[in-house]
Amino acid sequence: MKIGLIGVGNIGFHFANRLIAAGYELCIYDKSQKALDRLSSSGAKICASTKDLASEVETVLLCLPMPQIVADVASEVAQGSKVKVVVDLSTTGPSVTKQVAAVLEKNHIPLIGSPVSGGIVAAEKGTLAVMASGPQDIFESIKPILSALGKNIFYLGADPTLGQTVKIINNTLYATSMIASCEALVYGVKAGLDSKTMLDVINVSSGRSFATLERIPQCVLDRSFPVRFTTELLHKDVKMCIDEAEKLGVPMQVNPAARQFLAFAMSQGDGDKDNVFPIHHIEEWAGVELGSKSN
Repeated sequence: MKIGLIGVGNIGFHFANRLIAAGYELCIYDKSQKALDRLSSSGAKICASTKDLASEVETVLLCLPMPQIVADVASEVAQGSKVKVVVDLSTTGPSVTKQVAAVLEKNHIPLIGSPVSGGIVAAEKGTLAVMASGPQDIFESIKPILSALGKNIFYLGADPTLGQTVKIINNTLYATSMIASCEALVYGVKAGLDSKTMLDVINVSSGRSFATLERIPQCVLDRSFPVRFTTELLHKDVKMCIDEAEKLGVPMQVNPAARQFLAFAMSQGDGDKDNVFPIHHIEEWAGVELGSKSN
């Protein structure tokens, strides 16, 4: 089966490799030549534009960083002569997804909104959670593609915005628990607790979260801070969730504090750094560090 992928950056690169390994004939496009160069020996066909790609394949996957980019690219893809299905793997949000679905519908192209969660490591291993929504018959037809990318495949309903809704809820919960965990752990260090032992206790107790189980042990304890998901992108998702909740009249009192802290971190130059990197500010205010390079 011949399919197309637009966006082969940090996560899209792993999507491309997994799809090729699964036996798909893959056409790719990205505005970044550097991103394309990483796949030059993979066997993927590089297309000259998004429209050209959508004139080569019936199924087009999108893996793009920002909602407006998804909207712009979807409009271009809709002009392709062969495309029959668009699958949006990006975190686009419900409102823009609704706009994208309307644009594609004018050209009789169904949309599957299918954001993913788990980060770069899970993308490489194919263990992502996949949150799909859209016409069920189309979902069933492209499910094998999604299964090449993720381990936990969820179908959330016919409305293509539903997957996007649960994705921004998930990322907002992560952001809030991550920042709260950073504050509490820095307090523990200043009080005299050993960083790793404290995490070991929390991770078999009721305070554990994805932040304490995965992100902080992997990225903070050894002070490595590899970029897996940037502060800027996490801020975008949290802001989107708060805005969408407000549209529906759902009050949020706690999550805006996480958005505010991420916005502060961005103002300090942390936008392109990993989203756990802003723990540096909490540590600086407290005068201690969590973990060490020897961990």
